Amino acid sequence: MNRAWIPPCLGLAAILTFAASDCVKGLRLSAAEIGASAQPAAALTPPSPPPGLVARVGDRSVALHWDKPEIGQPTGYHVYRATDLAAPYSRVTTNLLSLQGFADLDVTNGQTVFYSIRAVNAAGEGAGSDSLAATPRPFSNDDDFLDLLQQTAFDFFWHEANPTNGMVRDRSRSTSFCSIAAVGFGLTAIGIGIDHGWISREAGRERALSTLQTFWEKSQTLKDANAIGYKGWFFHFLDINTAARAWSSELSSVDTAWFLAGAIYAREYFDQDQAREIAIRALANHILDRVDWTWMLNNGPTLTHGWKPEAGFLPSRWVGYNEAMLLYILGLGATTNPVPATGWTNWTKGYLWRSIYGYTFVNFPPLFGHQYSHCWIDFRHIADAYMRSKSSTYFENSRRATMAQREYAIRNPPRFPGYGSNLWGLTACDGPEGGNYLSYTARGTPPAQNDDGTIAPTAAGGSLAFTPEFSIAALRNMYEQYRATIWTPYGFCDAFNLKAKWWDPEVLGIDQGPILIMAENLRTERVWKVFMKSPEVRRGLERAGFNPVSFAAPGIERQPESGAIVLAWDVLTNRSYQVEYSPNLTHWHASATGFLTATNDMASFSWLDSGPPATDVVPSSVPQRFYRVFEIGDTQP
Repeated sequence: MNRAWIPPCLGLAAILTFAASDCVKGLRLSAAEIGASAQPAAALTPPSPPPGLVARVGDRSVALHWDKPEIGQPTGYHVYRATDLAAPYSRVTTNLLSLQGFADLDVTNGQTVFYSIRAVNAAGEGAGSDSLAATPRPFSNDDDFLDLLQQTAFDFFWHEANPTNGMVRDRSRSTSFCSIAAVGFGLTAIGIGIDHGWISREAGRERALSTLQTFWEKSQTLKDANAIGYKGWFFHFLDINTAARAWSSELSSVDTAWFLAGAIYAREYFDQDQAREIAIRALANHILDRVDWTWMLNNGPTLTHGWKPEAGFLPSRWVGYNEAMLLYILGLGATTNPVPATGWTNWTKGYLWRSIYGYTFVNFPPLFGHQYSHCWIDFRHIADAYMRSKSSTYFENSRRATMAQREYAIRNPPRFPGYGSNLWGLTACDGPEGGNYLSYTARGTPPAQNDDGTIAPTAAGGSLAFTPEFSIAALRNMYEQYRATIWTPYGFCDAFNLKAKWWDPEVLGIDQGPILIMAENLRTERVWKVFMKSPEVRRGLERAGFNPVSFAAPGIERQPESGAIVLAWDVLTNRSYQVEYSPNLTHWHASATGFLTATNDMASFSWLDSGPPATDVVPSSVPQRFYRVFEIGDTQP
């Protein structure tokens, strides 16, 4: 794709305003389309039946979603259920639902139930929706569980968004502002939803187009009270309806990066020679090129956390390992006003390399810092100068950080109830608040940081690609043990605390995004493959000094008696090696044995695959299996 290409009859002014012309007719949503769902505020008749009722079925659970009624503005909804179409429906909701979703956890596997939704407003309760049958069932395998986990996480971004402007709620609260980070995750979720058949490509591109139109067309003039941002950056929180600055929030550099990641993904995903997809690509390019990266440096060596109109730049800067890797990669690769190449070196100066519980890695206690950038950038087979000097990669670094946090839970020094090999995960999340408990804060370990016994499912979910063997087990255990209190229409809630007997009633977009995306990268690698096509990303990685790793040449031998496979290869001193395996040469899994480091007295390595934990199943149980071994060390160029 040529980033500078614009349809012949679409000049820059037309891109800026999307004025009607023959070649772009219909590119912009019409006023009629935008207002189609608006109803008079003083409607005196009950709402019409809610359309679009769908069910996500799992083990002893049914998650329901529906669309707003076409007539009447509802103040809430009630869910009705029956065990037979001929039987009377009983209301299963005690309180009026403010959101268009409900998780029924009072169901039995194998028993079909029927649902109908009724909307309510000041005039009363409307007629019921069409009936929908659902039959809960046990998960047949891990893939079955991941299907439900991904689909419910996707539903957050589809149903908790304003379809006319693309604003995505920060959390599942009817009064919630939009979070621009959630919008970035949401733009990525659209492609995943299309690939899985949960939405059509047409519906997905309409949502992506309306989102990018909003972020391009809304004012960036500070004198405008409805401004969405300034100098190409965006305010952290926006009004869900107007997309104007909310909550006196800052221009957030890192949250803008999450939005830009979604915009880049949408540009690379919607690659067809079709008018609206051409428009998506053009809008994404203009949004990217408008960002003034030099300004956010504020005459310093590193990027600042943000800026407020009332007070200027925030005092903190992005230095040292955390969630801002992607921010620097995008800044380094920018077409206009890029971050200087020295920015990456200045960023890495703050790294803290530590050995904890037998794992050595760049330390950052909350797991989100090890996950967010990896949602989009595939760090598996590349390394910068710092990681080469440590014979590691950032992907391996995140795997070790996850393993160390799991080990902390197993050892459980604070003796919190529940902590263990299948119940772990500390990251930024809500909390019980009050007494010795914290509210929303960045929890992490090791070393322990703000650990008050609060577990966040997204911590394990965001590490699915790093530690599938442990993340899936933890998530399935959480579902099995605590489903009745932590499972929602959008999957897992934000957090829970067994000691406090506290269960978060809300879901956050920055939780469901990593769960959805990292599950997809684990299963198909599709987000990585799409995003890594971006010229900005490739240029940013190059300017940061990333180079591909080398691959060894292993010999292979089958052991007929046991069905095991043995790999052997020559090694070089102070090099580390990682075995990967694949069923089809397109989708590769890192062996859970981790990196193997050669010492001075070693000439070769021998590695055995007899099934778990080296690989997911024994080699003799699959039709074929391919292997490769990559190496990394401080003597690479």
